[in-house]
Amino acid sequence: MVMIMLKPNIEALIEKSGFRKGYIAEKLNVSVRQLRKYEKGESFIPIEKAYVLADLLEVRVDDLYERDNTN
Repeated sequence: MVMIMLKPNIEALIEKSGFRKGYIAEKLNVSVRQLRKYEKGESFIPIEKAYVLADLLEVRVDDLYERDNTN
């Protein structure tokens, strides 16, 4: 079985956007705390929210994560 590890780029993309975390959390209909979990990789963003976030940040959904090849 092949395991693919993903590293979130969400925090860097949000910082680059200039949007406040509260604003983004509101648009995603989640708490800022939950948004932080997405940023830190503690939980994965549901696909429907990933599309909303990607649209807000003007990136592609697959830009939200990158492969972590350290393992």
